[in-house]
Amino acid sequence: MNKILKFGEDVEGFNFPVLNEREIRAAAGLLFLFAYSAFLVCQITQNFIMLKYVITMFFLDMVIRVFVNPRYSPTLIIGRFMVRNQTPEYVSAKPKRFAWSIGVALAALLFTVQVVLNWVSPITGLTCIVCLTFFFFEAVFGICLGCKFYPLFFRKDIERCPGEVCDPREKQNIQKISKWQVLTVIGFVVVLSSLVYFFHDSFREKPYHIFRTDSSTQLE
Repeated sequence: MNKILKFGEDVEGFNFPVLNEREIRAAAGLLFLFAYSAFLVCQITQNFIMLKYVITMFFLDMVIRVFVNPRYSPTLIIGRFMVRNQTPEYVSAKPKRFAWSIGVALAALLFTVQVVLNWVSPITGLTCIVCLTFFFFEAVFGICLGCKFYPLFFRKDIERCPGEVCDPREKQNIQKISKWQVLTVIGFVVVLSSLVYFFHDSFREKPYHIFRTDSSTQLE
């Protein structure tokens, strides 16, 4: 029973439980895909069925991660399968448990308000956006936003962070951003904004079907 109800893996070379950051990022990507798709469908069609399914799945998955064992989380199992050929990136399990506890709280709020009570309010919309932000930063940047709050509550340094960001070290040349790169980004934003301004009317028009010859050539 102790092996089932356990948080983190015992890996040789570490004197504390660890998790594989690669499968965590893969799972976060899956959750972001499901949640963002459901959110878009809900906003466009005002149909909440898909959103309720995703919220229920998200809630159950977070409960299994925190209160049972991450090994049995369905999204982490799929994530493990997807990155099975990649070298594991070990990170400390404790900050992840704290971050996922925040996820449990958010998921419980969504499940209660949206599924059980069947309410629509700005609370659900804002909570969905917060969850999507957490998923996006984890999946795309490898940044665990919930883990950032761990040292504030427990007054402890994280023993092993994703990407070793907790270890102070000088950036390598390939990591540094030059002033020309900054100017390039600024210039890109200026040019993009100019194009959007000048082609605003064109952007709003429906496209024409290239192979139709009748008078009604605009796409419906």
